[in-house]
Amino acid sequence: MDKAHPAPGAGPFALAWFLASLAFFFAAGIVGYLAVRVPAVDWGAGLPPFPDGLQASTIVLVISSGTIHFALQGARRGDAKRLQRGMLVTTLLGVVFLVMQVICWQQLYERAGAPAIETLYGLTFYILTMLHALHVVGGLIPLVFTTFRAYRGAYGPDEHTGVLMCAMYWHFLDAVWLILFLVLVVIG
Repeated sequence: MDKAHPAPGAGPFALAWFLASLAFFFAAGIVGYLAVRVPAVDWGAGLPPFPDGLQASTIVLVISSGTIHFALQGARRGDAKRLQRGMLVTTLLGVVFLVMQVICWQQLYERAGAPAIETLYGLTFYILTMLHALHVVGGLIPLVFTTFRAYRGAYGPDEHTGVLMCAMYWHFLDAVWLILFLVLVVIG
């Protein structure tokens, strides 16, 4: 096998395995949260509600999942402008999501003070959302690289593996966030 040209589909296959391992990682965190949360009668007592910005950041992330799908469709169809716009908007929305998360963390801390991180309730929220944010940062790195390559004409109908892998990872992050949002904020 030529080392310069790996087997077709090897990258997405390896990424799928990586995403499966990350899914177990996040699932363990959520199960741990629920194991502590379910029996707690006074969970979150005395703490303010979560910042409203969490709903807005969720919408931003869902939209970014749509824009990366838009970009992937552009690559598959050979539509360079669609690909480039989709990648650029996805990258920008990813940054907006992170900024919104930081604002939400600050608001929660300002409203609750030290209890926001000294209680299991607050600490769990911060840990799970920060782990997700770190993975978003990790996703932005290849997203920026792939966006630059898209503007240089590196992708088209015959070769768009980089875009596909970014889309796979980004959709995964979106799904994880929706589950975290449901568990932490809606069910809470």
